[in-house]
Amino acid sequence: MGPKMKFQEGEHVLCFHGPLLYEAKCVKTEVKDKAIRYYVHYNGWNKNWDEWVPESRVLKYNEAGVQKQKELMKAHASKNRAARLNKSEKEAVKDKETPEAPVKTPKSGKKQEKEKEKERAVTPVRENKRQACAASSSASEKGDNIPLAELARKKRTRQSDVNTEPVAENASAGTSLSAEPLKKKRARMDPTVETEESYLTKIEVRIKIPEELKPWLVDDWDLVTRQKQLVQLPCKVTVDNILDDYVKVKLAKPGNQHRDAILEVTQGIKEYFNVMLGTQLLYKFERPQYAEITAKHPDLPMSQIYGATHLLRLFVKLGGMLAYTPLDEKSVQLLLMHIHDFLKYMARSANNLFSVNDYMVAPPEHHRKAL
Repeated sequence: MGPKMKFQEGEHVLCFHGPLLYEAKCVKTEVKDKAIRYYVHYNGWNKNWDEWVPESRVLKYNEAGVQKQKELMKAHASKNRAARLNKSEKEAVKDKETPEAPVKTPKSGKKQEKEKEKERAVTPVRENKRQACAASSSASEKGDNIPLAELARKKRTRQSDVNTEPVAENASAGTSLSAEPLKKKRARMDPTVETEESYLTKIEVRIKIPEELKPWLVDDWDLVTRQKQLVQLPCKVTVDNILDDYVKVKLAKPGNQHRDAILEVTQGIKEYFNVMLGTQLLYKFERPQYAEITAKHPDLPMSQIYGATHLLRLFVKLGGMLAYTPLDEKSVQLLLMHIHDFLKYMARSANNLFSVNDYMVAPPEHHRKAL
């Protein structure tokens, strides 16, 4: 008789990934080399993260398990804060330290004149650099209050900016550096790799998905990736419809003081959805359908075609995107308040927004395209 399985297929569990516990679903079980293993899918994660784990990494999803998950997250957050503080203290000490002035030896008259000429040639370049740094820092300060919708539009054009700016920088560098002595070239940093400093200083943004909506994320993953079904498009209730209905409900209350903020946040959600849908909110099996829709409706925003299922996926990814915005902590908290209120609205309206009947079995030609 083989060892007894502690967890069953389809069971909602908690699973260790690194130092933290994450909600997951037990997809398969097996006994290999007399050891029990579970194949788990982390809720809200891409299926590429699915993996076989030993029983020691899996916990029951109950009150004790959830409490342990919270304690581990709290300890991890404290550790990160301590690391940030330690880094900022070291930088403060480094700034206070001033290098000793080098001892200068007397020089002959001709040499002194040549040195002065060099200083006159080099000084303006350095001054220009200081002015450029000051200008860039003041510009970043002005960007602290960029609205959410504007941030989404900037994200959409960021790729083209990356392609054009280095050319201009190199051209200007060719004229200004001629006065300075030749220096050894530094190795270029990969712009796609996040630096340790930016990782430690960015504001952590966590969007909490209501418990009532989490099962829909799991069912959605199962229907698309395992049962090979697709959401029927265009949806009966689109993203634009959901956001418009939410705004009507909120503004119907007399004396609502957050009218402008609600309009701005909902517009920002719509912008982020249209920007992120094609690259981050689709499973691989759905991409041929997306290509057909965009070809059929090239001028139509996807928020007028897709519905609640894909909108809910947005909030799984949105926290990571907002961490890189130039908003201060107070603005982020205000933004999160409105996002969580909108998610509660979706939870209350779940029976009208989500249904298994919204899916259809993919035709054979779609399977061939998805290979």
